Amino acid sequence: MMEATDGLRTVVGLMSGTSMDGIDAALLRTDGRDRVEALDFLTIPYDDGFRARLRGCLGRTDGGGTVAEVERELTDAHADAVRRLLDQAGVAPAEVELIGFHGHTIHHDPDRRLTRQIGDGARLAAATGIAVVGDFRSADVAAGGQGAPLVPLFHRALAHGLPRPLAVLNIGGVANVSWIASDPAESDGEADVVACDTGPGNALIDDWVLRHGLGRFDAGGALAAAGRVDGEALAVLMTHPYFSRPAPKSLDRDAFDPAPVTAASPPLSPQDGAATLTAFTAESVARVVPHLPAPPVRWLVCGGGRHNATLMAMLADRLGVPVDPVDLVGWDGDALEAQAFGYLALRSRLGLPLSLPATTGVPVPMRGGVFHPAG
Repeated sequence: MMEATDGLRTVVGLMSGTSMDGIDAALLRTDGRDRVEALDFLTIPYDDGFRARLRGCLGRTDGGGTVAEVERELTDAHADAVRRLLDQAGVAPAEVELIGFHGHTIHHDPDRRLTRQIGDGARLAAATGIAVVGDFRSADVAAGGQGAPLVPLFHRALAHGLPRPLAVLNIGGVANVSWIASDPAESDGEADVVACDTGPGNALIDDWVLRHGLGRFDAGGALAAAGRVDGEALAVLMTHPYFSRPAPKSLDRDAFDPAPVTAASPPLSPQDGAATLTAFTAESVARVVPHLPAPPVRWLVCGGGRHNATLMAMLADRLGVPVDPVDLVGWDGDALEAQAFGYLALRSRLGLPLSLPATTGVPVPMRGGVFHPAG
């Protein structure tokens, strides 16, 4: 496919996040550098059966048996998501240059140089007839980086004209922050962004709600709003050594033991447990501020966590500066992470780095991704 005369290329980005809600699929035009135009977006929720099978793969490092079956099912569901997105947008597959296919992380232990995302890029390319870039994290981890977060360069591309220092906080199952200092047009592209996973996002809250048979997540933060934070349990949770480590750093979905809440004596009510775990997410975000080069003047929040009013209020209270959903500046907070992997797919094909020493701890700016030609 020839490059458009304006330098922008049409790509699809796909994301299956740690919350295991479903597939996010985004259509965008980008130059892979500092220009991004969002075109369309959809989410396809996982059904309960597949979600349970996917959950059963977490922590696995092998590729056989059940993992292989789930990987095929996951890949085919992503192919269906691409078809539905393009139908919705009225765009033919031949008009799309690339798909950025994150897959689903089932194991992430960068300190042992291990990361595992399931998703068959070659199968997806054959099913859609569109070239695919996948396996975004392995090169970074193999080189000694954390392999996450990978979204900061995309956040930087979006952030023209916004006051700085700016923090973009993505709250999925795990939460991560991109700290952006100067305008990308005025920098060398390597010294103006710092990133890390801050700690838990929605995962522990979701697991708590599910454990009590109250749904899959705390809608709007209503359950937490009706509860009281258990200060003793929160204090124990915050003793985790992760919070004292400097950025960049990353973690797995199940890195934190919720026992101070789940095994409290006397047992915490569903409301109090939700309030405490929500406060844990907020406090862990606040704890990252001393590790940033300068305190952000504003936090913009994307991902599912921005819909949790209780969490957003706790963040504002602890951070002491404006905390707003990214939608207020014209970004689509649900689509952002999927968009990022379309953007990163094009960067991969252009030979540009996907991660930097200050975003993942990799020794040098690192290229990544594995290319699968159209089937």
